[in-house]
Amino acid sequence: MTENIEAMLIRKDINPTAMRLLVLDFLLKQSSAISLTDLEKGLDPSDRITLYRALKKFEEKGLVHSIDDGSGATKFALCENDCEAGHHHDLHVHFFCNTCRETSCLPKHHIPQIALPDGFKSEEVNLIVKGVCNKCVQ
Repeated sequence: MTENIEAMLIRKDINPTAMRLLVLDFLLKQSSAISLTDLEKGLDPSDRITLYRALKKFEEKGLVHSIDDGSGATKFALCENDCEAGHHHDLHVHFFCNTCRETSCLPKHHIPQIALPDGFKSEEVNLIVKGVCNKCVQ
């Protein structure tokens, strides 16, 4: 398993340090997006700054994407395989559950292309659907 994780990092031109291997392994085991605090709790004891730097390097190289779901904490989730350094191709909808507070990627639901007025330049697109997830619906 470690060899596969190491290969994933190398393919994205990320130096496979021990901490980065642990962070990626943790991310691969998640069913929803996680915050830095979630990662810190899951890899306790660990240095918060080192974890943050690993996540930012992963984001910079197209391994993870960040999600602002309105909860006040940025969440991180693994990207699809076609993302690359400096450019994320997986613009999809995210779902925030108001009950369990988890954020999930919905990769089959793409964000529609928005035609902006002349002189406008898009730098980031984020679409969050809020409601109750399938685990919490009673």
